Amino acid sequence: MALKKDYYTYRVTWSEDDDEYAGLCVEFPGLSWLAKTPESALKGIRDVVADVVKDMKANNELIPEPIATRHYSGKFMVRVPPDVHRTLAIKSAEAGVSLNRLASSKLSQ
Repeated sequence: MALKKDYYTYRVTWSEDDDEYAGLCVEFPGLSWLAKTPESALKGIRDVVADVVKDMKANNELIPEPIATRHYSGKFMVRVPPDVHRTLAIKSAEAGVSLNRLASSKLSQ
């Protein structure tokens, strides 16, 4: 049974160890579904997630919020060694851009 509003993040990848496609869900990292075709793997993992969500609701458990519906501020802190910070500050000054813009550019590559 599929979820009415399924906004979870799915991925289908080849599993060399299993010689099948593996359907995965980012929000439920412990779940997977193996199948001979990518389409079957996606359908299988979506069905498993729907069953797990139904069971979690029945047991009043906290259901993971889909990544797609979460709100992000656009800010997060990254700690780097002082020499890396210095090197990036020099590169940003040479490029005539802020350190934030340089870091954002590098992270989005």
